[in-house]
Amino acid sequence: MTVLKTYHYICQALENLYPENEIRSFALHIFRHVAGVSLMDVFSNNNDQLSEKQIDEIREIVSRLQKYEPVQYILGETGFYGLDFYVDPSVLIPRPETEELVDWILQSVSPTLPSRILDIGTGSGCIAVSLAKYLPKADVFAWDISENALHIAGKNAEKNHVHINFDLIDVLHVDSKDITEKFDVIVSNPPYVTEREKNQMDKNVLEYEPFTALFVPDDNSLLFYEKIGNLALYLLQNNGFLFFETSSIFGKETADLLLKTGFKNIELKTDISGKDRMIKAGLS
Repeated sequence: MTVLKTYHYICQALENLYPENEIRSFALHIFRHVAGVSLMDVFSNNNDQLSEKQIDEIREIVSRLQKYEPVQYILGETGFYGLDFYVDPSVLIPRPETEELVDWILQSVSPTLPSRILDIGTGSGCIAVSLAKYLPKADVFAWDISENALHIAGKNAEKNHVHINFDLIDVLHVDSKDITEKFDVIVSNPPYVTEREKNQMDKNVLEYEPFTALFVPDDNSLLFYEKIGNLALYLLQNNGFLFFETSSIFGKETADLLLKTGFKNIELKTDISGKDRMIKAGLS
């Protein structure tokens, strides 16, 4: 089968399941992964033949997409902040909103000065690895409750040639007295989706991404923000900063919580869609 006919096969197989622009994105990822070609190559070299092995692989990918499995899990990879990352169902797929959080941190931390950074709930390591890559003088630490997530994060650190200090830690049960390090920046993108929001979520998220990294109880939606905020009071340097990715629903409540906890100069920032999504807070 030619590359052009294969492209049309992908589009037709998925046309009633996904928006047109998303199908085009899938096709781009599939051709790059399976054949190492771009969509421009597909249309400019449209009579090039794919091997039977490549066709079989594409059919398998399309079959899994028809069941709403995320393309990133199918291919085992994704991009984030200009870097390549491994992903599997043990970690959340990095989102563009989190790239905005990383960008805000990079604007706030000097790349020429030493700093100590802690990423709580690192998952794939997308935040920690990106900060280590673009802040070469930083000493970056990352915690997660999941051994499988730390394995993926470790692979991503190696893939991007950075060193991260990984620890298996359940932040909800850690005692600040047990942590001897101090940090200039603490960042977290913790679970913040309430149980009642499930019916608003896409099938590919609900059925494939890890629940423990997504959901919090309806009656305790700020559970992680409260714990991490209190912990950060003891672990941050006096001129340090705490950064959070937040629920667009509870952004202002999270800011109020940090104010009551003892933080100052609290900034609530919207994402590219105009939703409350990020918080920066200091101790002075």
